[in-house]
Amino acid sequence: MKAVRIYSYGGPDVMRLEDIAPLAPGLGEVLVRIHAASVNFLDVQHRRGELVNHDFYKDQGGLVTHLPFTIGSQGVGEIEEVGPDCPPHLKIGDRVMCFGGTGTYATHTVTSADRLMPIPNELNFDQAAAGLTQGFLAYAFTHKAYSVKQGDWCLIQAAAGGLGLLLIQMVKLRGGRVIGVTSTEEKGKVARHYGADEIIISSKSDIAKEARRITAGRGVHVVYDGVGKDTFEANLDSLGLGGFLVIYGQASGFIPPIDLMTLQEKGSLFITRTNGLPYRKDWPEFIQLLKIWLKEGKLVVPIDKKYPLEEAAQAHIRFEQRRSIDRLLLVP
Repeated sequence: MKAVRIYSYGGPDVMRLEDIAPLAPGLGEVLVRIHAASVNFLDVQHRRGELVNHDFYKDQGGLVTHLPFTIGSQGVGEIEEVGPDCPPHLKIGDRVMCFGGTGTYATHTVTSADRLMPIPNELNFDQAAAGLTQGFLAYAFTHKAYSVKQGDWCLIQAAAGGLGLLLIQMVKLRGGRVIGVTSTEEKGKVARHYGADEIIISSKSDIAKEARRITAGRGVHVVYDGVGKDTFEANLDSLGLGGFLVIYGQASGFIPPIDLMTLQEKGSLFITRTNGLPYRKDWPEFIQLLKIWLKEGKLVVPIDKKYPLEEAAQAHIRFEQRRSIDRLLLVP
């Protein structure tokens, strides 16, 4: 077996592809042969060591790791071995997605049975790795956390990223209108291609002022944001009366505490911070909709580039330099 391991925190060069001893599942665990792993910001945070001392991530079921460890938080593959005391529906050969843990930058990983989801036959492994988890998040954010209504203006930060492009498509499927925020004109063109109605280039424009201009001064109904600290004030100022801010990440850092009176002063606003897990019960509904959307060509799963495991460092460099458009995958 091979795995991308780290022995110290730091830059992309701390990752090493190594031969490791064969893994065996324990109680309530399964052994999964990985076909593709997605590159996520959570992986970068693990590599940098940014979650080790953060109170929220302590004791969160594997989100905080101890050196050395195999990096990677999401992947797809086939079950090769089922450990004792696993649910009887899990069988050798099942196509599954692993999520919410570590160890997917590898040929194989052992994971808890409750951290698996089945992959629909309509998706190949690359599509599943690129779009299944983020597709579910986009669905949960646009259908559950804030249920987009016909005609709603929705501002999406990092709109040309893998999740951003899926959010654009989900908003359009619900009849909403999209203002995509990107860092460059090139990425803005990509966001438009996937359905964004308006584009704001963050390096050239004041996001809140542009959002107000586009919406005739009313502000947007919802903002979807995975950037965090750097975009927080602009997000609040972009919202209209009673608007919703859905935060799902902190690429620029964690948002500091906020005085709740600020929400009143800026228009009786609502904020939620979610990772999609509270909506896991809606997975079957999402899968049924996903099958329909794919069959009818209403949803495209974006993939930017695939790397072999030995080029994990190059994938992280591309990711951190924000050169990637769509999803990056590692393929054993």
